[in-house]
Amino acid sequence: MRRILICLLCLSVGVSSCFKKNDGCGTQDNIVAPVSEQNLVKAYLDSNRITATLNQSGFYFEIVKAGSGSNPNLCSRITVSYIGQLTDSTVFDQETDQIYTLGDLIDGWKKGLPLIQAGGEIKLYIPPSLGYGSNGLKDNAGNIVVPGNSILIFDINLLNVE
Repeated sequence: MRRILICLLCLSVGVSSCFKKNDGCGTQDNIVAPVSEQNLVKAYLDSNRITATLNQSGFYFEIVKAGSGSNPNLCSRITVSYIGQLTDSTVFDQETDQIYTLGDLIDGWKKGLPLIQAGGEIKLYIPPSLGYGSNGLKDNAGNIVVPGNSILIFDINLLNVE
């Protein structure tokens, strides 16, 4: 009987270790923007004489200020101030001193913000597949805030990383 109990205990520990724990941090998807989307962002940058660096995930970025604190990870609680714009300069979102868990945000932020440290500033040029995709973004009343397949431009100040 004792051997059976020990075997059952070992089995339950083994099986439970196979389940992924939900730590509330989100996931880092291995999404890479299609080349066609990368080319659209590049065309926008070229037409506006903007020099930015291509990340392997397919977004472009400019590090304005590297910062000197901690780099965020998906579980980090970050405090940011930012402006989100479309390529026609329409501001669709603007916040000051907002706190988020990085893993809960769009892929472009998940992949872009770890490039700087607390106290840093970055400008992200995010293709649709790393932003709001083909569905875009609607407000609570159902109004379209960001049309589907939009390139997003974010100026982000990473104020704090916890």
